[in-house]
Parts: sequence; structure tokens; C-alpha cells
Amino acid sequence: ARTPPIPRAGKSPSSSARSSCATPDTSARAALTPGALRAWLRGEGVPAFRAVQILAWVYQHGVDSFDAMSNVGAPLRAKLASAFALPGLSAPSVSCARDHTRKLLFALEPGRAIEAVIIPDPPRLTACISSQAGCAMGCGFCATAKLGLQRQLDASEIVGQLLAVRRVLDPGERLSNVVFMGMGEPLANYDAVVEAIEILTAPWGFGLSGRRITVSTVGLLPQLQRLVRDTPVSVAVSLTATTDALRDRLMPVNRRYPLGELFATCRALPLAQRRRITFEYVLLAGVNDAPADSARLIKLLHGIPAKVNLIPFNPFPGSEFAPPTADVIDRFKHRLLAAGLSASVRATRGRDIQAACGQLAASAQGLLGPRAAAPAASSAR
Repeated sequence: ARTPPIPRAGKSPSSSARSSCATPDTSARAALTPGALRAWLRGEGVPAFRAVQILAWVYQHGVDSFDAMSNVGAPLRAKLASAFALPGLSAPSVSCARDHTRKLLFALEPGRAIEAVIIPDPPRLTACISSQAGCAMGCGFCATAKLGLQRQLDASEIVGQLLAVRRVLDPGERLSNVVFMGMGEPLANYDAVVEAIEILTAPWGFGLSGRRITVSTVGLLPQLQRLVRDTPVSVAVSLTATTDALRDRLMPVNRRYPLGELFATCRALPLAQRRRITFEYVLLAGVNDAPADSARLIKLLHGIPAKVNLIPFNPFPGSEFAPPTADVIDRFKHRLLAAGLSASVRATRGRDIQAACGQLAASAQGLLGPRAAAPAASSAR
């Protein structure tokens, strides 16, 4: 049966009425993800088509109660309410920058939080979401690294950020793109990220094209190879250095997967037609912004379908780096363009609310105490 029209996302038609389903202790209930739901339905002997109906109510329409699922029988709704918790995070604390970038801070357990960012870049509207609380990768130019890895997020928590984003959008705004560039290394939480991608691309979910979803990685090579095979998304590789010596210092992952292995893997990826790999290069004044760096970058990218996203460093408390001047950035970009590479400078957005690239640290608004800075969002231009 087809899911009937319902009120706008997040407004359950039964939210003001008395619930016919008991509301069990949420700690005893599982997160309602596609895999968990399908397995449960099989165990209950419920026809498989019910999964699509239920998932559409949850992720496409964003209902906040099983009672809202009007084409699902009351007995099944009651069982679902006992077995599952609907996806959703605590109501976020929302900060708005002068450029209308919005940062959403979600409290998890005491002492832990994650952030998501809404990035306006007309005609696009991009959500930058987190895949972990904290991060274990240790990149020296990223505030999240200072937190260390606190815990993984499950698929419902990853997508829960987008359900919250939809609820705070202005009238007439519509999400067009999603980037896994918030807190955490997505490929270190592979299964949950892939399940979240299924929700984002499914007709019963957000219905986004894979081309509108980008997963950024520091270069976990086995998982990168799997991601390209398993999903239709675009990939971005955080590079930031053109020698192993410098990348070892800035990005410890390079000691495990050095540049030679990284570029050999990228050359062998079975990319779809007209797809390119985005290489993100954080520009650090006096560290990786010299003509020799751009020359090595040109050589490394030879023969790879690539585009380079240059990201001026966004400072955060305690960081040892600074961004180059606008002239240095412009000359670096034009050396890449002159060599025939596609290159752009990411326009920093949300810096005044600590929402720019590399600034996410989930400590704003006093939710976690004065631990570190918060995030920064950006969009390529």
C-alpha cells in the first residue's frame, strides 16, 4: 500500500493526540535502521513490503511517533514501539553566522556531543554531518582531533542529524547536498556510514542522488576501495602534503598508508564515468604553500581524474598554524590551473561561530564545558 500524504516533516499527525502505543523505556529499544528493521520483520513473520512503508514514514516524512503510520496496523505499530526507538537526537543548540551558516550542536551522553553544519551556497544548500564523536586520526590542523575518539555513531544518529537539519530549515529551503566532513573519520565507522548512505539515497529515504553525497577520508585505503564498490557516492581524500615526511607529521595515517600507496589506490579505483576524486588540501602558511609544493602536487595527480579543493586553514584555540595570505592562495591555485588541473578555493563559511572546516570540536554553548573550539563549514567555489 502506498504511504498517504502527511504533514511536513517532523510534525506527526498524532503528536497532539493521545498515543495508542505504549512508550517503553528507550534504553531497552533498538535503533530503527533498515538492517535492524528488516531482520526484526523476518523474525516476526511480517511481509517484507512493510519495511518500505515503515522506513518511508520514518526517514522520508520524519514522523515522531509510530502512531502516525496510518497504513500500518495498530498491533504492528504497538510491537514496533516496544522493539524500536525512532531515530532522533536531542534538540540541537543552533548558532547562526553572519553569512547564514548554521551550526547544530547535539548533546549525546554527558560529556559528549557532535555537530552538524548547514552551509548556504545558492543554489546549493549543503549539510555537513559527523560520523563519530571525536576522531582518532590525529590530524594536526583539525580541532576535532584534539578530542580523540569518544565513540562511534550508529546510522540512526548519523541520519538523525539530517532529520534535525530539515526541521530548522527556513521556509523555501531544501537540502541539496550532504557531505561527510564533520566530526570523525567516516571510513573508520564504515558499516554505519554505508547504512546511512542507503537511507540518504533510497526512494523511501531522502532520495538524494549519490552524486550529491560526498564522503571525505584521510585515506583508509581498504575501506576507500570498498566504498567505491559498495555505494554511488563521490569521494574526497584529505591530502594536505606532498611529501611523506610532512604528511607523516600532519596526518599520522600516512605512516600506515604513505603517499605511494595512496595514489596507487586512487589510480586503480573503478570510478563511474565522468566521476573525479576530490583532493582536499588545507593550506598552512609557510608549511605547504610554496611553489615546490604545488609542483609536487601536479606531479602526484598526473593521470588521475581529480579536482583539487584548496582550503585556507581555519584557526582554532591552541593550533600552531595560520592561513596563507590571499595572494599566496591565489598563486597556488593558478599554478594548478596552468598545469591543466581543476582547482578551486573553498569559501570559508561560519568562521564567526566556529563552524568552518577543521574547527568542529563540540564544546559550544556550555554543553560540554570549555574544552575546545567548535566547527567550521565551507563550500567550494
